[in-house]
Amino acid sequence: MFASSSLAAVLGPTNTGKTHLAVERMCGHSSGMMGFPLRLLAREVYDRVVALKGVEQVALITGEEKILPPKARWFLCTAESMPLDRDVAFVALDEAQLGADPERGHVFTDRLLRARGREETLILGSDSLRPMLRALTPKAEIIARPRFSTLSYAGAKKLSRLPKRSAIVAFSAEEVYAVAEMLRRLRGGSAVVMGALSPRTRNAQVAMFQAGEVDYLVATDAIGMGLNMDVAHVAFASLRKFDGRRQRRLTLAEMAQIAGRAGRHQRDGTFGTLGSEESGARFEPEEIEAIESHDFPPLDHLYWRDGSPDASGIDALIGALEARPDQPVLRAAPEATDLAVLKRLADEPWVRDRARTPAMVARLWAACGLPDFRKTGADHHARFVGRLFRHLSEGDGHVPHQWFAEEIARLDSVQGDVETLSGRIAAARSWAYIAHRPDWLADPAHWAARSQALEEKLSDALHAGLTQRFVDRRTAVLMRDFGSDDALLPVTVAADGTVSVDDEPIGRLTGFAFTPTPDARRGDNRRLLAAADRRLAGERIARARALAAARDDAFALVSEAGAAVGIAWDGIVVATLGGTRDLLRPRLLLDRAVAALDAAPREAVAARLERWLAGRIARALAPLEKIAAAAADKATPPALRALLAPLAEAGGAMPRSEGDAALAGLDKAMRWRARRLGITIGALDIFVAPLLKPEAMRWRAALLAARRGAAMPALPPPGMALLPADPALGGADYRMLGGQMLRIDLVERIARAAHEARDGQRAFAPDPALATSMGLSADALARLMALLGFRAATGHEGAGPHWAWQGHRRARPRPRAAPGNAFAALAELTRR
Repeated sequence: MFASSSLAAVLGPTNTGKTHLAVERMCGHSSGMMGFPLRLLAREVYDRVVALKGVEQVALITGEEKILPPKARWFLCTAESMPLDRDVAFVALDEAQLGADPERGHVFTDRLLRARGREETLILGSDSLRPMLRALTPKAEIIARPRFSTLSYAGAKKLSRLPKRSAIVAFSAEEVYAVAEMLRRLRGGSAVVMGALSPRTRNAQVAMFQAGEVDYLVATDAIGMGLNMDVAHVAFASLRKFDGRRQRRLTLAEMAQIAGRAGRHQRDGTFGTLGSEESGARFEPEEIEAIESHDFPPLDHLYWRDGSPDASGIDALIGALEARPDQPVLRAAPEATDLAVLKRLADEPWVRDRARTPAMVARLWAACGLPDFRKTGADHHARFVGRLFRHLSEGDGHVPHQWFAEEIARLDSVQGDVETLSGRIAAARSWAYIAHRPDWLADPAHWAARSQALEEKLSDALHAGLTQRFVDRRTAVLMRDFGSDDALLPVTVAADGTVSVDDEPIGRLTGFAFTPTPDARRGDNRRLLAAADRRLAGERIARARALAAARDDAFALVSEAGAAVGIAWDGIVVATLGGTRDLLRPRLLLDRAVAALDAAPREAVAARLERWLAGRIARALAPLEKIAAAAADKATPPALRALLAPLAEAGGAMPRSEGDAALAGLDKAMRWRARRLGITIGALDIFVAPLLKPEAMRWRAALLAARRGAAMPALPPPGMALLPADPALGGADYRMLGGQMLRIDLVERIARAAHEARDGQRAFAPDPALATSMGLSADALARLMALLGFRAATGHEGAGPHWAWQGHRRARPRPRAAPGNAFAALAELTRR
């Protein structure tokens, strides 16, 4: 098939095993070299050859990565990095039809014309290259390779209906990310492959796809360049791309190159577009026919540029690079970035002053060859290259250690989103390229290792970022193992409430409510909630039974300030309280998740909560229960009921002024019955002293708030009888006295002490010890005495102020608490 010292070309569509054949041929020689269009592909084949020949025998040479063992005999390179001065037995050039590419075509044309093996040279490409080979290498043997499998058009498909093992091809990073995000929501995620990714990131992403962790791959057209993956269907997100100069429709050859990744070996593949036939990208009928039959128009030209230009001077170099080819099928290459940078630097006097010798011109040209990995444009990139050349052309000709170290340190951060990390990797590739030039640094090996470690670190972070952003392992597990049948999901609930599907956490069951994990997006929530609702019914029933059988100490009143008043079971709110006409009989409102239970467990839960609530109210508010019962008892005298009913409605405390009308109708026996019920009829207030204890106050405030449909109010600190004035805390249980407020039972103690000390209406000086022991200020005491019906008397000798009785002043307006407080509501209800 191949003659010794032969030049041959193996042509055919994708999936014909051309690269595999070339690797086998190379490994059959004593030495060899292959040039590839992508660093990723060179790395892939390098790993394969290392497995065959051993790491000491195989070299990898790309712009940003160089593994060059001293005894290396087989070299895997990017086309730009092929060391043409090496004498090897075998040379192969992959994807040689890229000679027609305006941007890089001149590199592939140069290698096609000049790269030769001592014993064998192999050109790999599509069949469209045939006329170019006939014109440029007429002695080359051309061997056609048929595709091993059938490639057929499958039409347009929506993203949600794409078959498994599909690759979606887009032509910008933004479009790749948008498609990947949609797949994450619909199918659990995808792997992401772009030419700008480092081999480490790309391999990690492809490994996820190959291992079946995700069933979809979103990529740029980089996958058309021989990257081997198990793809069954290729969907084009678009049929247009920006080629660096303009937005244009893909050529037929580009379409075929990408579509041909579908199918593998003898497994058939399909291709199509994303969307619908009406709204999405559409193939023309003749394009479909050509792709399916692998019948493409032949190339009529390749791009060329002098691959070994005259470096005797800057002008001679530029002239050689702009020279016209002498072959009819060759065209002068458009101005590439390296030439554009060279021409800009040639306008700088200092550059011309330094580049006077062929050696320095060659050094300048090598610096201009630094790729614009960051895609900043020729002007900006020229400034960077200019700074680089300044260092390469002065002193010892090395890039300063400090500059290199500072730039590496600046990039050494894994913080940021996917776009930020991608930008850092692109910048790191520039420094990796510099580090792999043997005479640009004083210690190139050290900095090559340092830059490689940085790229690997950033690549690992980027892979994690891509996975976190575009792969939802929960939904991926659902789709991979159980498809759309949620009934098959193996849902488990851990002791802490964590809900998992196939060991993948999807949320938490708190009480009876399932909550998806916080990082689950809205689209995923619907599916996870549906799965949980179907599969957690048994767990919820078991919890309902546990609640119904729980001891009283498992429940608690929810009474935090600002929260809805409710009942908690083992710390989880399972119900809230609503108002009714009876303060002591609030309405039980089950939590939504509890209310969604089937009738039997729901009723059992409600009955248990009702029993606990009734028992706790009876225990904490027993005096109020008795008052309410007496008020409702028809045997109670109507005049007494007129006092008891508003007092019960107010929660056991109200101003005396609001009960004066009822008090006027009470005889001695009725007053005695009121005292037997624990009611204190004070000078200023009517109250039940036991209900002023902290726990009783808490329950009264909670029930009053529940009746109003309000949140729980703030309460005074437990046991505090005297506080700084705060209308939000006062209510019916405290009297506002200027800058202080005093609990009403202590107000009554002071009132009784004052009346016991007076002698008719003569002025007297009350014993200050009681007020002082309470901490009542002189101003607050004076205000209280005035409320009690005393006036300050003047002209009296002796310690302390004197007071004279002038009769009750109950008509005096009482300071009210702030709106919104439950205690204020208590007073308002008794004023109606």
